[in-house]
Amino acid sequence: MVVTLARSVQSLALKIASYGVMHLIVAMLVAWAITQDWRMALAIGFVEPFFQTIAYSFHDRVWHRIEQRRRRSGMEETAEAFTARLDVMNAEEQARAHGHHGHTHALPSFGKIAVKTVTYGVMHLIVAVAVAFAITQDIRQALAIGIIEPLVQMVFFAIHDRVWTAREAKRAATQTA
Repeated sequence: MVVTLARSVQSLALKIASYGVMHLIVAMLVAWAITQDWRMALAIGFVEPFFQTIAYSFHDRVWHRIEQRRRRSGMEETAEAFTARLDVMNAEEQARAHGHHGHTHALPSFGKIAVKTVTYGVMHLIVAVAVAFAITQDIRQALAIGIIEPLVQMVFFAIHDRVWTAREAKRAATQTA
């Protein structure tokens, strides 16, 4: 159990660190393209990803909890299907207990990825505009950086998240085998 916990912590730390490095590079390139000032690009490139990485770790934790609830709901659905077969709780009772028909908590894979990416984008936009404005003191440049940089980062975020999901799935499959 201790080894599993240590691996989980190590994996999360590596995921956050790799995200931070990726973010740093993209932020600098976008800031330089907009400001044409390498000093501001370096400042934004180092400061903005720092705050984004903190925000990302909270965002990732929230989605991790959502994923845990989804997995637990799968066990709940299995138990409900079993009780329905035994006529212990019929579909009407299940609907009354949960307030809806069609008992699925899980988002489709594409839907989950889309919602996760959009929530990340909104969070990113707010942090990016605030940091860019604090450094440039120019609202137009801050808005440009705050809008363009998160859009570019969302693409890289989706790729990063996919790579880590595949890595974790491969690790889980290896451990089960």
